[in-house]
Amino acid sequence: MSGGVGPPCDISLPKDEPHEPDAFSSAAVKTKSPSRRSFFTFRQLNALAVAVVLSASGMISPENFVFVVFSVFYIYFISRVAFPPTSPRSDDAPPPAVFGKKNRILPVYVFAGSVIGLFLPIAYIFQGIFEGDKEGIKAAVPHVFLLASQVFLEGLTQSGRFSLPVRVLVPVFYNSMRVLTILEWLRSEISKVEVGFGRSARRLMIGRGLAIANMAFWSFNLFGFLLPFYMPKAFKIYYSNSKLKD
Repeated sequence: MSGGVGPPCDISLPKDEPHEPDAFSSAAVKTKSPSRRSFFTFRQLNALAVAVVLSASGMISPENFVFVVFSVFYIYFISRVAFPPTSPRSDDAPPPAVFGKKNRILPVYVFAGSVIGLFLPIAYIFQGIFEGDKEGIKAAVPHVFLLASQVFLEGLTQSGRFSLPVRVLVPVFYNSMRVLTILEWLRSEISKVEVGFGRSARRLMIGRGLAIANMAFWSFNLFGFLLPFYMPKAFKIYYSNSKLKD
């Protein structure tokens, strides 16, 4: 999955369907006989499953639910009002790449984001379930829920019905929201000084390490990558295409 770093149209990971990368994705792969793109990809279904399971846990706040629902409607709204596609595109057409096909650093960066933001926190949550550490995982769940929702929504915007700015804005505002949830996660982990109730000293240190790693990675992703580089470049491509159309 994209990992939440940015639109999948800029990154291609192994075993993914060939299409252009997002901010947690790579260049499109040309095929001689392109098949019709399915409505939901395997990556989207995995992300949706994670979001649904975490929703059923009862650890997701109403604010996070409202944010996800609002983001869906907002994406459709701005895609019609503010950033319509610059040219007619079929649903099967791959989105334009922002950084090009030959960028080898971006896929590695996206994979690192997937490991830090999804795989390790999910493993931490499952371990907490087996050890009975419900309080220990409660602070980590909102971040994983929002990241899974982001990956699912990024997949929805990978069709010709959505312009490049819309696809880029998804990781930007989800990353912004997740930084706040990670900050709460970090505060929760630092404030826990006691060991017990399903929390060993080793698990306490793992939880703090994950919270710090996610805070550092996603803060850099937002303020060091998405806002100063990815978003301006995507908007430049979009408005350049708009001028050519005019």
